[in-house]
Amino acid sequence: MEITKTPGRVISVFVLVMLNVSIMASLRNLPLVAEYGYSAIFYFFIVGIFFLIPAALVSAELATGWPKSGGIYIWVREAFGDFWGFFAIWMQWVHNVTWYPAILAFVATTLAYVFYPPLAQNNYFVLAVVLGGFWGMTLLNFFGIRTSSLFSTIGVIGGTILPGLFLIGLAFIWMISGHPTQIHFTLSEIIPDFSHIDNVVFLGGLFLAFAGLEVSSGYAGEVKNPQRNYPVSIILAGLITFFLFMLGALSIGIVIPKEKISLVSSLMEALKVFLDSYDIGWVLPILGILLVIGAIAEVNSWIIGPVKALYTTSVHGNLPPFFQYTNSKGVPINLLLFQAIIVTISSLVFLTMPSLSSSYWILSALSTQIYLVMYILMFMSAIRLRYTRPQVPRAYRIPHPHKGIWVISAFGITSCIFAILLVFIPPRQIHIGSLLFYESFLSIGLITMCLIPAIIYSFKKPEWQLTL
Repeated sequence: MEITKTPGRVISVFVLVMLNVSIMASLRNLPLVAEYGYSAIFYFFIVGIFFLIPAALVSAELATGWPKSGGIYIWVREAFGDFWGFFAIWMQWVHNVTWYPAILAFVATTLAYVFYPPLAQNNYFVLAVVLGGFWGMTLLNFFGIRTSSLFSTIGVIGGTILPGLFLIGLAFIWMISGHPTQIHFTLSEIIPDFSHIDNVVFLGGLFLAFAGLEVSSGYAGEVKNPQRNYPVSIILAGLITFFLFMLGALSIGIVIPKEKISLVSSLMEALKVFLDSYDIGWVLPILGILLVIGAIAEVNSWIIGPVKALYTTSVHGNLPPFFQYTNSKGVPINLLLFQAIIVTISSLVFLTMPSLSSSYWILSALSTQIYLVMYILMFMSAIRLRYTRPQVPRAYRIPHPHKGIWVISAFGITSCIFAILLVFIPPRQIHIGSLLFYESFLSIGLITMCLIPAIIYSFKKPEWQLTL
């Protein structure tokens, strides 16, 4: 069986920007950063300088040098060989099995606030929404990338950008009207409290909030003029996401005391405070529905991109034949179904942790660690390819022949290692239950996800290889 190509180039710059924003700009992450109050600005700039900018620049160079579909798999494979390419794309894909339940838990609590608030703390309701939502979007992606990308574009505009701007506008009016705020806007408050390392653990989660710029490279085969449009789209998406996150997080911190912030539900709680004070509480259900649409659009953007890139490894025989089956739209439906099964199993953590916030955090922490391992390989590949493939034309190239790529990639690698180690420390703000379970869950989860691609690769057979 041959891999089916998606005919034509169907994605414009605008759609690609919206896809990138939908991949990164989830408003669900705002409460996590709002915990830090005014010092959130410090963390945003740290992650922006040491991770977001390096990831954006390196992704732009690699994607415009190797614009064909496959993304991180192609880049790492060109640099370090077939196994490491497969390992990298596996880590990009598998981090989602813990990330999907976390964001869909946000969808569940938001729906609860719209229809029946007590359900926001019901673990069984949350689990039902997580599983129903993910399986529904899996089936949607059976219809191909054109339908999927259209849904994500509409969803991110109506469900992320507009509600985010509305939240920021409400906070601005709140401040100029002289209402009391929970944040003290003084210069000293910008500097975080470093007296206890567990005070800054949520910084690790912020890396996950800004991760994903490279995922849209999985759409490179469908992008119009990828040599020019890809770097433009990720720069615009990065800027939109950065300012939306920073101002949105501060908006929540203005009205919700940091000791009362819930990682799952405080976005809706903040909106309720604002709207009730302006006597327009009837708007809350509308905003809730829009936020649900935005979160679903974000998940939808992730469901097919990494799967298509993982599927590309079939060309080099890295996946068993069962996962190589595609439907008439060129969608690898068996891989999508396999992904949905794993997400179903990982979602059971909602029934074992002491609270929704602790479940949300431990899933996000493991997802962060897995994903950042992939980013380390990406930064290393960018350095190596400057030496081994200097003749490959890149529409965008980080300045200076070698010094620039070393500095930018070193920033990225160092920040990734720091964040991986940081999230092993339980955050002071959340009761995580057993410390042994917390450490074991992260350690065993990370090691297992690193070993699985090595095991699969050891069983690789020549007859698994396909041709485009």
